[in-house]
Amino acid sequence: MSAIGTVSASSDQLGDFSDAVARAYFPHRLLVKGRATGPADLRAVDLGPVRLARIGWGSEVAVESDHPEAWAVNVPRSGVLEAQIGAHHVLSLDGQATVCPPNEETRMTRWSADCSIVGMRVDRAYLVEEVAALVGLQTDRLPAQLDLRTDGGRAWIGLLASIGTEALRNPALARDDRVARRLAATLTAAFVAASFPEEPGCGTVRPRIVSRVVEAIEADPARDWTAAELAREAGVGIRRLQQGFQRYLGHTPTQHLLAVRLERVHTDLLGTTEGSVADIASRWGFTHLGRFAASYRDRYGVAPSVTLRGR
Repeated sequence: MSAIGTVSASSDQLGDFSDAVARAYFPHRLLVKGRATGPADLRAVDLGPVRLARIGWGSEVAVESDHPEAWAVNVPRSGVLEAQIGAHHVLSLDGQATVCPPNEETRMTRWSADCSIVGMRVDRAYLVEEVAALVGLQTDRLPAQLDLRTDGGRAWIGLLASIGTEALRNPALARDDRVARRLAATLTAAFVAASFPEEPGCGTVRPRIVSRVVEAIEADPARDWTAAELAREAGVGIRRLQQGFQRYLGHTPTQHLLAVRLERVHTDLLGTTEGSVADIASRWGFTHLGRFAASYRDRYGVAPSVTLRGR
């Protein structure tokens, strides 16, 4: 992986500049429509399945591309970006993103001279995998425009700006394959969250596959859940579910189940529920008293019997 770096060009060098954009971002056909008002500018970085680019042509242009095997998410930071994507007419200004699908002709009919975009290129197969892992949908369809004034949109564009700036400032980040892929995964997860927001009233924004499993565990923590059963609740494979939990909650589904069970036991030990420690632990799904006691001590700093005596 490597930072592609910065390329500038004067108005009479747009042919060479267009070639540089094609190598850094997407192959395309360029039509210059107006007189130059400033130099063209390209800054780009390669993060493996994701590439970031900031592109300004310095002239009003039209650009056509079918974006082979990758998505292009273009955010105008100034000016006007007008596009025809299949049957959809999309006009994006600051605060909006134009989302161009792979292998489908997109015509940027107006890219104003003062329009500088921040773009994220995402490999089609990689994004499909991430959508399946994080949202539980098998799809390669996205909305043609993304509103960046939502919570998810602001989170993604903030990451896009900060990661892009840091990767260009420190090219060693992009040269390290593990770091580059971690940055790509972070950006893609935030983009997926912005593209597939939770329904209103769901509280903390998380992917639906995570929310469904959290709700199932909360509803019946005493159930003898297996990893396969939790994955079926989410509608995805075990590996995808674990990836979603790790990315959004920082732990596995099994660890989440343990935490919920411990919390229920702790509440009962502090309350008026009758029974011994063993009775209460069994009520919430613990079948091995020794392992339960060790987990409880790790979580609350005391043995469960101490909590029971102190209520």
